[in-house]
Amino acid sequence: MRLQNKYDRIWKVHAVINMFNRRELILTHSMDRQAEVRAVLSANGIDYQVKTINRPNQRGHRGSLGIDSDYAYEYKIYAHQKDYEQAKHLIQTSK
Repeated sequence: MRLQNKYDRIWKVHAVINMFNRRELILTHSMDRQAEVRAVLSANGIDYQVKTINRPNQRGHRGSLGIDSDYAYEYKIYAHQKDYEQAKHLIQTSK
């Protein structure tokens, strides 16, 4: 099969994830765990969103004196509602 022009391609249609059709999969403070979860979801073709919250800045703190760096960031990972059960199963079995 030959392409007629450079626009003749097949694109995978991704579901748009927004606040009305998403569910929270996991909340973690570990950068390694969120990277692991993202890798599992990507490897299985599941679209996701990550929301990162910098905890010390939430209260107006400047600097990190006395703040445990392991808890400085909070990562929330969301998936589309239609993929939630499969995604939850995949990340539970990846521990």
